[in-house]
Amino acid sequence: MDDKIKELKKIIDESNNIVFFGGAGVSTESGIPDFRSANGIYNMNLGRTVSPEEMISHSFYMRHTEDFYEFYKDKLIYENAQPNNCHKALAELERQGKVKAVVTQNIDGLHQKAGSKVVWELHGSTLRNYCERCHAFYGVEKVLESKGVPYCDKCGGRIKPDVVLYEEGLDSDVIDGAVRAISNADTLIVGGTTLIVYPAAGLIHYFHGKKLVLINMSATSADSRADLVIHDRIGEVFAQVMGW
Repeated sequence: MDDKIKELKKIIDESNNIVFFGGAGVSTESGIPDFRSANGIYNMNLGRTVSPEEMISHSFYMRHTEDFYEFYKDKLIYENAQPNNCHKALAELERQGKVKAVVTQNIDGLHQKAGSKVVWELHGSTLRNYCERCHAFYGVEKVLESKGVPYCDKCGGRIKPDVVLYEEGLDSDVIDGAVRAISNADTLIVGGTTLIVYPAAGLIHYFHGKKLVLINMSATSADSRADLVIHDRIGEVFAQVMGW
């Protein structure tokens, strides 16, 4: 166990109010590609005149719903993905009373699948979908089983994913919960994010606790203010900390 892993373990052992703030890098080890890396979906050649970023915008959803769903089902839903060691470690640390909340930019539901109970999903979840007319709830299966655009069984209304698309605002209740959790934390562990996506990245500024830890493969804008910086795969880092 190297010195940085030992230091992280010591920080966790001495903390009783840890909040984890995570981005796409948390889920890449579960086989879900991130949006902006060299292998991310924003750099895929889709053979289209519109960028993937535009295709998951509110305006594209409204104007070209069928094309939106074709892309969405193919590139954003990973129903067979399984939690990795980062997800599992956070769930275990929550059970131990160490981790009080997870704040995530991811939309895959893997933190809950691993067993975490307090999860603030800043960008929503592909696992939740609702009818735009009667607000009936549907799981991810309804979207995957539908040919083209999914419609409500009850009223025939169009079904929309409970995911924050580009041009849409974040849910105020989720933001409030995340801010509260981060503000009250004595340790904030930031992992798998370059902290460039706003407004989510700005949440780090609400932390005024004792220890700020950053775990990411590459450098971030907040490295200089962190008490501990680890540039490594986050699942492997947590596996070593947990002794797995």
